[in-house]
Amino acid sequence: MGQKKISRTQLDMLNSRYGLYHLLKHKALDIEQAIEDITFTLAMRKQQEKLIHLQNWVIEHDKKVIILFEGRDVAGKGGAIKKITEHINPRHFRVAALSIPTEDEQKQWFFQRYIRQLPKPGEIVFFDRSWYNRAVVEPVNGFCTKKEYKRFLSQVNDFEKMVVQSDTYLLKLFFSIKKKEQARRFAAIEADPLRQWQLTPVDRQAQTLWDVYTHYEKKMFAHTNTAIAPWRVIDANKRDRARLEAIKYIVDSIPYTRKMKP
Repeated sequence: MGQKKISRTQLDMLNSRYGLYHLLKHKALDIEQAIEDITFTLAMRKQQEKLIHLQNWVIEHDKKVIILFEGRDVAGKGGAIKKITEHINPRHFRVAALSIPTEDEQKQWFFQRYIRQLPKPGEIVFFDRSWYNRAVVEPVNGFCTKKEYKRFLSQVNDFEKMVVQSDTYLLKLFFSIKKKEQARRFAAIEADPLRQWQLTPVDRQAQTLWDVYTHYEKKMFAHTNTAIAPWRVIDANKRDRARLEAIKYIVDSIPYTRKMKP
């Protein structure tokens, strides 16, 4: 079968530097795939430009922004954060990826160590997993007691309400993938000697505990999907599309104004 007829706009796209790159990156010439790749690249650039304007607005107006990235293991949270922060000013954002709590932190109020990570004026903080570990990962894997879990659910909405009322934007993204896709990604990591270190004991139990994770996720959404801090579920079965959707959600959710050049 021959190639479909392409429009003048598509031809111009193919003749651009992005078009030549996508045409030449595959061994076999595939014009339709190249057009699809270029369209996606241009859409991503457009959203990344908006992110720059959003960050400039945050800096100029001393705004505070928190973006939570939650989801299944290997759903692409870390990769999405890297793509989102690829072109913004590194001096005005942080990625918070907290490790296992210390002995002292275990004795503190649960939210205390997260409070220390909240943004200062003019800053965006991306949480690569957050306090929602206690909503899903910890109870699934027996890392907290039933009492601690219930206490978390009784406090989290009030905690987030206080955060939002302190003139802070709070966005909550959940990256969702299918069980089969998670298994495929685990297998790819396992087969790669340079990436095998990425798999933790918790990751290795994810497939076996799939239904238990689902149970706690449903409870989390039912209890914490509030008007003041709603969840946005991202279909992460295709990484690139998930990253684009996440960026679009961020720039569409915060009412920034673009500063025009003089």
